[in-house]
Amino acid sequence: MRRLFKFVKGVVMRSIVEAVFQHAQRRPQQPVVFFADQSWSYGKLCAEIERFARALRVWGLRAGERVALFLENCPIFVVTYLGTHLAGGIVVLVNTQYQQVELSHIMTDAEVRLCVTSSAGAQALLRLQLPDLAALVVVDGAGDPSPTGSSESMAFADFMMRGESTELAMPEAEAPAVIGYTSGTTGRSKGALLTHRNVVANVEAVTTAWRWTENDHLLLALPLFHAHGLMVGMHGTLFRGARVTLRPRFEAADILARLDADASITLFFGVPTMYARLLAEAEKQGVPVHLPRLFVCGSAPLSPQLFADFERLFGRTILERYGMTETIMNLTNPYDGERRAGTVGGPFPGQEARIVDVRTRRLLPAGEIGEIEVRGPHVFCGYWKRPEASAEAFEPDGWFKTGDLGRCSADGYYTITGRAHELIISGGYNVYPREVEDVLGSHPDSAEVAVIGLPDSDFGEQVVAVIVPREGRTPNEAEIIAFCRERLASYKKPRRIIFARTLPRNALGKVQKHLLVEQVQ
Repeated sequence: MRRLFKFVKGVVMRSIVEAVFQHAQRRPQQPVVFFADQSWSYGKLCAEIERFARALRVWGLRAGERVALFLENCPIFVVTYLGTHLAGGIVVLVNTQYQQVELSHIMTDAEVRLCVTSSAGAQALLRLQLPDLAALVVVDGAGDPSPTGSSESMAFADFMMRGESTELAMPEAEAPAVIGYTSGTTGRSKGALLTHRNVVANVEAVTTAWRWTENDHLLLALPLFHAHGLMVGMHGTLFRGARVTLRPRFEAADILARLDADASITLFFGVPTMYARLLAEAEKQGVPVHLPRLFVCGSAPLSPQLFADFERLFGRTILERYGMTETIMNLTNPYDGERRAGTVGGPFPGQEARIVDVRTRRLLPAGEIGEIEVRGPHVFCGYWKRPEASAEAFEPDGWFKTGDLGRCSADGYYTITGRAHELIISGGYNVYPREVEDVLGSHPDSAEVAVIGLPDSDFGEQVVAVIVPREGRTPNEAEIIAFCRERLASYKKPRRIIFARTLPRNALGKVQKHLLVEQVQ
């Protein structure tokens, strides 16, 4: 690999791309990404990153302009992500499940100039009116020299041939790096702008807390368009000079087979839905002989029942953590010490968290439920082109209002009880959905549960539970309500039980309760 940059030992890394080039300078032949039948070394990865960065600059990308990645998991995702940073651009992450309305909003809001995508993604984008989008780079096709839209469309291989003679420099720590769009459950999604300093501060805290080293090997099936897969899984691997086996998507049988076949895998990250499917598959075919040293779960609440069932069968205690698009990772159960079911632990190193009253913003004592606020170098710099929303999101002294409700125990373990806008007020009493969901999740007939509030003429709102029954079970509504009555205060028990085949979820398995409310009303 050509020595594009020379690094002095001991110099602090300002970006993920700088970390990767440092690792390549030390160990160019070290494997970094395994995908299908491909094996990429750090040297090869950096050479391709440099080529893409130069191609972007020759094409005309200017510092601070936006490049969207509308792409499934593959090594090219990593190349284009870090290549955009090396060229001085800002990456916009786009969920591959998005359709016309969501695509149009994000591409227009971020004023994306160039998008890297698949041939199917290109067809979807070319049907939209996107005046800022000048070019599409297609990773699995030849491109279209005369596309129907206003954008130029070209093959990735052709784009990479666009020239060599342009200066490149590592991004500064305060430069913008990524725009990640929020889930948009209460309106149009907002773009959270993270700097290189934000992502480096967070990945350093995460890898320190979880004892992540260059000897680790991550099995990653989470989508890279989401912060969990990219800014935790991939960032951690690249920052520490480790290895990752990247899968195009999650399939329980495939993951168990990979664990069985490769004793070098030490880490696995997933969401509750993935762990439920791994559990079900392992009960049928057996637990793999080789197991990672660490299983991590996040992006949605992990029920205490699933936590216990997984520990019983796999002999591993899942480490649950809490994060969000605006901050990446906030809280974690300890690597050494009690990983407490139903909680997300305490702040990562160098970060702070607290619970405040939603209305008065006063600090609450241990055990009381309020809004979680966080502060630290990992917190984003604001919402893209939304100065009013950015100002509203922060306290004057820098605390970020997460919008999540929770409580903190006397010994420092945080429990998430739901989103502030999902709080149910029934007959003047506050009902936190997570508390009711945990009880219902322990019922032997319940496979999945979501608790919502619906309008009620007498109580203002009524507690309603939507339950997906376990396979082969036929639950009884009256019996389940009686089950809750024995375990919860009367005002917390569901007034209605609705049985459903599935719950609406986003790409990371989080239940979309706003859609659920629309479906059952």
